Amino acid sequence: MSERLVSLQPGFLIRHWPYGETSLLADVLTRDFGRISLLARGLRKPKSKLAGVLMPFVPLLLSYGAGRGELHYLSHAEHQHSAFDSPLQGKALFCGFYINELITHFLHQSDPHPEVFELYQQSLMSLQNGAEVESCLRCFEVNLLELVGYGLDIRYDSQTHQLVEADRKYHFSVEQGPRESVYGEINGTTLHALHSRQFKDKESLLQAKKIMRMVIDFHLQGKLLKSRETIAKIIKHM
Repeated sequence: MSERLVSLQPGFLIRHWPYGETSLLADVLTRDFGRISLLARGLRKPKSKLAGVLMPFVPLLLSYGAGRGELHYLSHAEHQHSAFDSPLQGKALFCGFYINELITHFLHQSDPHPEVFELYQQSLMSLQNGAEVESCLRCFEVNLLELVGYGLDIRYDSQTHQLVEADRKYHFSVEQGPRESVYGEINGTTLHALHSRQFKDKESLLQAKKIMRMVIDFHLQGKLLKSRETIAKIIKHM
């Protein structure tokens, strides 16, 4: 079978590991081929031309050949000129690592999702441009889940099937959705905010964070997000 060559594919480095003495294994998100694994031979050598190119949160153009199974062999990488004119810093940097971790958990290998690539790119730009990080993360979470088939059904009361009302309180279940209750811990305004991706007050953001944590943990089925604890510590001390 002939080797398939991919040339100058837009992508982002998601995570990487050392491989052998001089090489690197990289997990990358590409525009047209989804999340793929690349072997970068000799990248960790002192004189490697790619050593300063494969960096997280930097738009890349990647060329590679198909290998065995899901592993591909990187032949070339370069920075792509774009609106990204400065690296992520501070809280935004750690939020970027959290977004990367969600990508690894919710995107299967070699499953093309151009719309997820666009969402990822837009979210990084928002973080870079100083967007409110909690709002940015909630929007990314709910949009990512929707794009990969885990969309939230939060517009209607799960018992009465009536539209959720802003001035009511609700219980929320991942499997059933919202249910009106005078003892509910979630405001209707929060459910409206999640649906519209527009958060206008801190209470809605806090409640939306609680909902999204429940939903993400449900789908992760016990898998832990290492970046979540790191972000909590960083935000606490800033």
